[in-house]
Amino acid sequence: MLVVKGVEKSYTKGGFFSKEKQKILNHISFECRHGECLGIIGESGSGKSTLGRLLLGIEKPDRGHIYFEGNKVEERSVRSGNISAVFQDYTSSINPFFTVETAIMEPLKGKKAAKSKVDYLLKQVGLHPSYKKKYPHELSGGEVQRVCIARAISTEPKCIVLDEAISSLDVSIQTQVLDLLIELKRIYQMSYLFITHDIQAAAYICDRIMIFRHGQIEEIVPTEQLIDVQSAYARKLLKKVITF
Repeated sequence: MLVVKGVEKSYTKGGFFSKEKQKILNHISFECRHGECLGIIGESGSGKSTLGRLLLGIEKPDRGHIYFEGNKVEERSVRSGNISAVFQDYTSSINPFFTVETAIMEPLKGKKAAKSKVDYLLKQVGLHPSYKKKYPHELSGGEVQRVCIARAISTEPKCIVLDEAISSLDVSIQTQVLDLLIELKRIYQMSYLFITHDIQAAAYICDRIMIFRHGQIEEIVPTEQLIDVQSAYARKLLKKVITF
């Protein structure tokens, strides 16, 4: 479904007039299958969030291509309604002057029955329909992130990029949100790109896990075969959840 071929990305290093470049992604190739949750695991600065922006078409790769169902994701018509996102910073993901209803309806502009769908979406993410009249500052962090998830699924996308989507939440709330994501994935038969530094969260929700280091793929392994990772880096990273 989502195919990444030979993607590379660099940024200017050392100021606006500098010609020096720092390579962030180096020849990245992989695919995310229909209905799969693919975890992208890496430490801070590994390039995984840059990859997320490319997957969403927010930025373009310097080299290589990203295809969604055979078409380039940089084309807005390819992404529209098909690829959604949930980000780490839920406080800036929703306009503070929007009600919950307005925020959820934002991707549904021009679509009939949008308002009637809001109640249904709120129920799906475990919130009472009365929440639609509230503003972000009236909600807890977990509630705001549930609203973000409701907005992300509003167009019934085929793929959602989840970029550190639970890392800002209290530990007590994280499992609830992960369980919600698992259930929504089952209902809508969506694919997830689950970008995180949290190995335990990835092991909980993902079908396969891609280990990322210094802008390169170290290894891709089915979650149930994590004990079989080959690289020393992957083994070190996974010690948090596995005893070899």
